[in-house]
Parts: sequence; C-alpha cells; structure tokens
Amino acid sequence: MQPERQTVNYGATSVTETRNRVLRNTYALLGMSLVVSAVMAWVSLAFALPHPGLFITLGVYFGLLWAVHQFRDRDFAILLVFALTGFLGYTIGPIIGFYLQANPNIVINALATTAAVFIGLSAYVVTTKKDFSFMGGFLVAGILAAFVAGLAAYFFNMPGLSLAVSYAFVMLMVGLILWETSRIVNGGETNYVLATVTLFVSIFNLFTSLMHIFGSDE
Repeated sequence: MQPERQTVNYGATSVTETRNRVLRNTYALLGMSLVVSAVMAWVSLAFALPHPGLFITLGVYFGLLWAVHQFRDRDFAILLVFALTGFLGYTIGPIIGFYLQANPNIVINALATTAAVFIGLSAYVVTTKKDFSFMGGFLVAGILAAFVAGLAAYFFNMPGLSLAVSYAFVMLMVGLILWETSRIVNGGETNYVLATVTLFVSIFNLFTSLMHIFGSDE
C-alpha cells in the first residue's frame, strides 16, 4: 500500500500566518500606545499643563500622522507612533481634568463604554471574519464632514452642533474600528503600524466624544 498523499497549501498558510502576525503586532503596539497616552494624560493632568490649543494640536497631529505614513516601513516608525499617541494623551489631560471637576462619573462611564465597545467590536470581527471593507468610502466622507462641522461649531460657538458632531463621531469611530479590524483579519492591511494608528485614533475620538455626550447633561 502506498501512503496517502496530503496536499499542503503553503500559500494559504503563509497568508494566514501574515494575518495573525499583523493582528498580534497591532494589538501589542496598540496596548503600549495606550499606556504611553495614559501616562502623558496623567502627567498633563497632575501638573495642570495647559492645553496647546486647537491650531497647535491639529498641526502637530497631522504632522506626526504624515510622518507615520511616510516612514511606516522604517524601524523608527514605532517611535513616531509613540510620539503621536503621547501627544494626544497630553492634549486630553486638561479635558479629562475639566470633566473630573464637573463629575468623575463622566470620565469613568466614557472610559468603560469605550473599552466595552472596542473589545466587543474587535471580538466580533475577529470571530466572524466579516468583511466591512465596503464602509471605506462612507467613513472617509463622514469623517471629513464631521470634522468640518466640528470646526464650524468651535469657531461659531454652536453647542448644539458640537453635540451633534460628537454623536456623529461615535458612530463613525464604531464604523472605523469595524473597518480597520476587518482589513487586518481579511488581509487588506499588512502594516501593523498604520493599523495601530487607525485603531488608536478611533479609540481616542470615541472616548472624547463620549465624554462630551455624557457631560452635556451636567
């Protein structure tokens, strides 16, 4: 008798290993980025550091975001990720301090809700491997529109519009988490640095938007 021949699909195995590696590296770097951001938020809060202001915040944010995308395949891209997430942590410190003075439950509830949403959505996509790539165009248009509306609410002092933008950002960030996680799981995203930044920004915006929503009743 001849031994039974087994067909091994090395291509499929290689793709699966790549996806698992990207997913592993993304969550590892995301976890470290959240720690860096939390530490910087604590430093900013503990030493009552002033918020840098809208224009500086946007300038540094988009500058570091550009640098991360430009050097995403270089070793020091990870340092750029930490610089970006650390800076955003610094900017959120005064905001957290404001809501802590108003009502600490605002921050606690926003943090708990953000964690539950992220973990739940991530687990759903990783388990089902459902493809949410179709949401890409909608998310880009939605985020751009919400960003412009947010600037209008800021400059023209429109609290109602600002609150509506926060609700919009919650929905958009939920979609962005589903979209990016789906891209990782289904092989659409192979760079864990970019994946980490997208997920971190989603979590950051989700958290800040929820604080605004929960604090609107105070």
